[in-house]
Amino acid sequence: MYKIKCCRPVWGLLLLMAVLPFMKGMSQNRPVVQTKFTADPAPMVHDGTVYLYTSHDEDDAPEGMGRFLMKEWLLYTSTDMVNWTDHGAVASLKDFKWLNKENGAWAPHCVERNGKFYLYCPLHGNGIGVLVADSPFGPFIDPIGKPLVWQKEHWYDIDPNIWIDDDGQAYLYWGNPTLYYVKLNEDMISTSGEIVEDKTFPKREDRESPYHYQEGPWVFKRNDYYYITYASTCCPEGIGYAMGKTPVGPWEFKGYIMKPDRRSSGNHPGVIQYKDKWYVFGFNFLLNFRQTDKHHERRSVCVAEITFNPDGTIQELPWWEEGTPVNPVGTLNPYKRTEAETIAWCEGLKTKSNPSGGIYVTAVHNNDYIQVREVDFKKGAKSFEVSAASVSGGKIEIRLGNVDGQLLGVCDIHSTGGAETWKTFTTNVKKVKGVHDLYFVFKGGEGELFNLDYWKFNK
Repeated sequence: MYKIKCCRPVWGLLLLMAVLPFMKGMSQNRPVVQTKFTADPAPMVHDGTVYLYTSHDEDDAPEGMGRFLMKEWLLYTSTDMVNWTDHGAVASLKDFKWLNKENGAWAPHCVERNGKFYLYCPLHGNGIGVLVADSPFGPFIDPIGKPLVWQKEHWYDIDPNIWIDDDGQAYLYWGNPTLYYVKLNEDMISTSGEIVEDKTFPKREDRESPYHYQEGPWVFKRNDYYYITYASTCCPEGIGYAMGKTPVGPWEFKGYIMKPDRRSSGNHPGVIQYKDKWYVFGFNFLLNFRQTDKHHERRSVCVAEITFNPDGTIQELPWWEEGTPVNPVGTLNPYKRTEAETIAWCEGLKTKSNPSGGIYVTAVHNNDYIQVREVDFKKGAKSFEVSAASVSGGKIEIRLGNVDGQLLGVCDIHSTGGAETWKTFTTNVKKVKGVHDLYFVFKGGEGELFNLDYWKFNK
């Protein structure tokens, strides 16, 4: 998360000019989520699944730099790094009962320890709070009823990051434009010792430095080295990194994972190792500028694979839109119930929570579609079923490869009598074998056609 200290009336125009070449057709490396605006990625690997916690830029965020509208924190999961399932909001500002705020749910971080899940939440202007749950999906509750850290003399307490070292000592890092850290007790909800201001990086005022720390710290360890990645050189922000021999430095700058680019005013790293590969998450503004030529704080999380050199340094990546797409590291089983909100890419759609707490796909119009990657049909399917709710109805074309690819079948969706009145619809499909990208292409008349809950194929 970044904070603009001066007015830059031409910034939105500069961003628009930079992204214009990419607006007609999406580039190779596309944002992870398209149904909502997401930012500040905080990935966590647990029991073979990637849990991606994000902040949420509301659709109606006002025009202008630094005008954030953020009320809650979202969760997405994946087991293949290409298909992501939307689990909706796992926490919000309302979970902090002592806090009277309707905006300011900035960059989070979630970690697991001793079977509990701790979600660290910056409450812009009110320090950093912590929530705890028995599951990575929540429900999360506030165990202390106050900020975990709050240096009331300034607003710098943002962008928390947690590292649990090999000896069991946990550290909390945070801050803009200064890097702070403090030790956490084993309970993960109290601190030990004094807050330390790291002196390794030049402060924001040192504009001569191309690699100074700005915000968004993320610490990890690989082999014998500790790494700290961070948003640097605001504004625009790149992703810089430094290496050290301890979790508190001293840190030696090594370069950029991604240089600043005028296509985005900000960036915010999150790094994980998953299935023997390393990934960096960040964000851009590409989806915002597909909708409007005005700058709104409506960001989109992206991911790219990173490569280490023999000496431990990291190879620099191109900007998100120019990078190589992430390759899948697993396949999707179509014979199990798959939530409709499991998406590799989509056009024109939104997701919504129903009263029971589930998520479904909505805002389905004619020619919208969902892509699901690496679907393993094995020896072939005979039929397809989908749970849908509709007032007007429509059709789902089931295709392979692209929106105009091989047609497996067409599923007719009739009126169910209400937008949340769910019925199951089925159709026979042509037999297909092997692994394919699957497309659901929606057809119908004017307006919204139907809502989707889940789908599956039958052998």
